[in-house]
Amino acid sequence: MNMPSLQDESAFHTAVDAVLAAIETSVEAAMADSDIDVDSQISGGILALSFENQSKVIVNRQAFNREIWVAAKSGGFHFRFIDGAWQDTRSGEPLAALLTRVVSEQAACVMSITL
Repeated sequence: MNMPSLQDESAFHTAVDAVLAAIETSVEAAMADSDIDVDSQISGGILALSFENQSKVIVNRQAFNREIWVAAKSGGFHFRFIDGAWQDTRSGEPLAALLTRVVSEQAACVMSITL
């Protein structure tokens, strides 16, 4: 997902809204190809993915830091928009790769997340 500089608060919110919608769309597409059921809900800049095993992945905006935060069973992750992509602030892992990994772990099947 190619985005301009996100220093402007409005641009940041617009970009994150697009990311959350893309994640939700990607999860819905992955479910169409499997028998796994994942509930997704976006509300107030927070995307909650709820899995059959009662676990959740939460993706939310952190406007003050201009970051996207992900909470999953395997931990918490912070992403900044760097060099044209959302990257983990510690490992540099792209957001889509991290989400593919944690969603697949919690859904107990391979689900590819694309942004």
